[in-house]
Amino acid sequence: MSRLPAPLRRAVGVLALAVLPLAGCSPAAPTAAGHPSPTAHARHGVELPAAGAAFDYQIGGPYRPADGVQVVSRDRTARPEPGRYTICYVNAFQAQPGTEARRWWQRHHPDLLLRDRDGDPVIDEDWHEPLLDISTAAKRTALLGVVGPWIDGCAAAGFDAVEPDNLDSYERSQGLLTKDHARAFAALLTRRAHDRGLAAAQKNTADLLPEARRAGFDFAVTEECARYRECPAYAKTYDDRVFDIEYRRPDLATACRAWGERLSFVLRDRDVGRPGDDGYLRRTC
Repeated sequence: MSRLPAPLRRAVGVLALAVLPLAGCSPAAPTAAGHPSPTAHARHGVELPAAGAAFDYQIGGPYRPADGVQVVSRDRTARPEPGRYTICYVNAFQAQPGTEARRWWQRHHPDLLLRDRDGDPVIDEDWHEPLLDISTAAKRTALLGVVGPWIDGCAAAGFDAVEPDNLDSYERSQGLLTKDHARAFAALLTRRAHDRGLAAAQKNTADLLPEARRAGFDFAVTEECARYRECPAYAKTYDDRVFDIEYRRPDLATACRAWGERLSFVLRDRDVGRPGDDGYLRRTC
């Protein structure tokens, strides 16, 4: 089941960062085109996407990528795009929206839903998604038994990487979850991905950039890093391997002007629709 992006309820993160040039970054050796080629990660032995590669975000439904697109993100229920580096979107820290998904969790894993002090599920009100309970090692291990097979499915389908979404759910947890809980569960997910030959992308959550190595992330998929002035921090952490989605035209213009030669940007409609859908929008630098 595809879901929509959540730019409005994501962390602002390092808002204080100025729009700085990326001269301090240390990318891999560039190709003749000026961008690093896909390489095997030194620690995990997985293939990474090339920094600056043309990108499309298709979690609202797959479609034929435009000519020149090299990296695509799609929901785990879709198929990877042949010949393109394809990232598998997994909603790993919250349940999918909708009554059916909520009933599934209530029926099969009621103890793995985060509950408030009254015993009611804690809900991300913007997207009507119950949060998963990652507060203890035992709970995280049990959740890996659910989310882990989804990651296995990404690998079996032929994806190249996984994008575990809602890493920042602790910010909507009524104080019941912490950054440490998120980092610990992320480490389980990235280890599972690496064991299956997949790279792992940090999704948003600039506050966790100092924990990127401990969490095991290899590159970043971000929403609105230009709008919130977070792009330099992600670029420094991930050697320019940053694949960003903007939702406002002025923010794409800012991104392209400041970092378009180094990072990967795409402007999408907030529903992440497909060509022919009402409101469909896709632009690049």
